[in-house]
Amino acid sequence: MEEKDTYKTITSASEETLFKDRNSKFFGYAFPVFNEDDVKESLEILKKKHHSARHFCYAWQFGVEKIRFRANDDGEPSNSAGMPIYGQIQSFDVTNVLVVSVRYFGGTKLGVGGLINAYRTSAQITLEASNIIEKTIDIQYKLTFEYDMMNKVQRVVKERNLNITAQKLEMNCEYTISVRKKDAQTIFDIFNNLFKVEIKELD
Repeated sequence: MEEKDTYKTITSASEETLFKDRNSKFFGYAFPVFNEDDVKESLEILKKKHHSARHFCYAWQFGVEKIRFRANDDGEPSNSAGMPIYGQIQSFDVTNVLVVSVRYFGGTKLGVGGLINAYRTSAQITLEASNIIEKTIDIQYKLTFEYDMMNKVQRVVKERNLNITAQKLEMNCEYTISVRKKDAQTIFDIFNNLFKVEIKELD
């Protein structure tokens, strides 16, 4: 089985979506996030916008190979909000994403089943309204070499269509290159076998 080296994510915040059930309103949002500070920031924006709403239920997932996630019911019955939202993140197979459903209570209780359905639907229509793209999992390598090796290194970069993301040309040359995961070992071996070129993987 070929190793997976792509993942899906969103590049920008989604449009606001609205799902209604028995006068309760669920406003849905999706944001691209990479850490818990991003999550906090996005939630603060929504809390300012919806200052009279009672529940800000959400789920997030970070990471491409090492996955971290959290689901939050924010005062709704246990597992009736955060997990149904997280289920949709899994169903759409997206990562580095936060999905929030902001609820205004409409006076009629929906019951746990009704809540699960409402939060799941809210998350689903929000992700449907998001611009989901596929990205490759890339490995970053640092190359260190003397100036006399520049042409050889450049030739490999050109032939293999590699992406140089940073370079430092001082006493010697330093390149940071980004390589698609499935090609990483091949590229590593090529540079590793080049005399006077040092290659190491960056975290």
